[in-house]
Amino acid sequence: MTKKILILLFFLGSIFMQAQNLVWKTNMTDAIALSNEQKKPMLILFTASGVPENLQNEIFKTPDFAVWSRDNVILVKLDLSDSTADESDREQKLKLKSAFGVEDLPEVCFASASIRKNKTTFSALGKIAYKPGGAKAWIAESNAILHSSE
Repeated sequence: MTKKILILLFFLGSIFMQAQNLVWKTNMTDAIALSNEQKKPMLILFTASGVPENLQNEIFKTPDFAVWSRDNVILVKLDLSDSTADESDREQKLKLKSAFGVEDLPEVCFASASIRKNKTTFSALGKIAYKPGGAKAWIAESNAILHSSE
């Protein structure tokens, strides 16, 4: 009996740790390079301090999201309230927020990008905010955005 409990705890612990080990890029240049290298779109989270944590707590911190994101997207977090960011970085984040039509925070945009002749061109795939229903419903809607042309 003790052995079964230990195995169960180990299994649940590994799932929990996997959900906590998401790697969020904070630099767009690095994210674009990785996105193009792995041929995956970017999931760009626009956020700031003081915004509701529902999206983080109910979606991003789940094992379902950890597995899905690892296989489908490059995670990018753009914190618009980051006081450690320099002026050009803050300006770039605000331009991207405007370009993607983000009005409410937090909000997620899916996009791909290419760099030619030192000019970055984004291709917006869609955007999604928090909606009640859990990670599986959010992932299903995200898949509909990412695979709309299939």
